[in-house]
Amino acid sequence: MKSEQKRGTCPLVRGDLNLNEKAVIGGIIGVVVGDALGLPVQFMTKTEIRKKPITEMTGGGTFRLEPGAWSDDSSLTLCLAESLFEVGYNPKDIAQRFVRWYRDGYMAPFGESFDIGGTTVEAMERLIAGIDPLEAGPTDVRSNGNGSLMRILPATIYFAHEPEDTMINRICEVSKITHGHPRSQLACCLYSLFIKELLTGGSPDEAYNTMRIKSQTLFVDSELGKELNHFQRIINGELPNLTEHDIRSGGYVVETLEAALWSFLTTSTFKDSVLKAVNLGWDTDTVGAITGSLAGVYYGFTNIPTDWRRKLIKYEEILSLTNQFAERVLQQQ
Repeated sequence: MKSEQKRGTCPLVRGDLNLNEKAVIGGIIGVVVGDALGLPVQFMTKTEIRKKPITEMTGGGTFRLEPGAWSDDSSLTLCLAESLFEVGYNPKDIAQRFVRWYRDGYMAPFGESFDIGGTTVEAMERLIAGIDPLEAGPTDVRSNGNGSLMRILPATIYFAHEPEDTMINRICEVSKITHGHPRSQLACCLYSLFIKELLTGGSPDEAYNTMRIKSQTLFVDSELGKELNHFQRIINGELPNLTEHDIRSGGYVVETLEAALWSFLTTSTFKDSVLKAVNLGWDTDTVGAITGSLAGVYYGFTNIPTDWRRKLIKYEEILSLTNQFAERVLQQQ
């Protein structure tokens, strides 16, 4: 996919997995679009946002940014995608790119990193001090923000063709670079199982139910399995039936995953999914980014509103990078 004027589907079937470039590129661009939509209302409450709901891509907010600006969610997602297509899976290389972002503003919209979570800051400092990447992420229970979940999509797509136990191991490793607690790892795994089912052609409801069933078998007798009780509203099937009042959208990884899945499962277009997400309030950029990834994979790149994606800061650079990542994944044997 070299330009917006020429877009095929380029299917590549691995067993029951059917990857296509519209899904791959849609997912990555969906992260950035959702991030940019939510960033201007980050930290605002639902009540505050209701006075002037987000309906289009705007600017302003806490950081007084122009429309189309995006944050750490997108930066780290793009760093991960770039690492995977340039060198394959290499945790050390991923970590080095993350540190470049942290120190130098690499892969940031304005050449400077900002809005960085405390757990991610701690992990970056540990990496700078020479800690092994797979041991850098803090492991205490208070370090369960959404900072690894928000950036995990490229790894999910990259490892989706692997056996599920292999995919889960790799997803956990990628999470550990910044977030080492099993709860954060499990959130990334549940998300990845959901995405994988979408990539097989399943509907959102089918992906949700399959993820729920697999969660009861894949994590038995593991450290991750001990964390399943924290995800009961997802696993017991009640999530799509909850009301907006029931959904919390803060920075806690469980809340973020719930909010993103709920926004996606209770809508029927990319636009409606991400708007529902960012109007929930609080950690709107991250909830928007993760919802955008789900909706982007399912609805595809061409169903992301053109005016939204074209407003993104450095849009052509993002599209080029995402195209290269998609080509690498689609050619992978």
